[in-house]
Amino acid sequence: MADQSIAREAFYSGRVQGVGFRYTAKRIAQGFAVQGFVRNLVDGRVQLLAIGLAGEVDRYLAALGEAMQENIQEAAISDVAVPPGYTSFEVRA
Repeated sequence: MADQSIAREAFYSGRVQGVGFRYTAKRIAQGFAVQGFVRNLVDGRVQLLAIGLAGEVDRYLAALGEAMQENIQEAAISDVAVPPGYTSFEVRA
């Protein structure tokens, strides 16, 4: 069970659009064994899905939170079902 992938979905609010958030998320993801996506939402938030081993996902989200702490006002992170088909981490429009 320890090697089971998990998925965490995060919604970030604050000054998170137009500041390179998505590309920072992708760059940081390259240093971790995570898959998923990041995208801007029409309401001004950023949605992120991170899939991987729990420790990797947690370390990734912590690293992203630290890198973008000046911009993040709120981060709502929850566990979600692991969706199939992800092999990389991508920026979506």
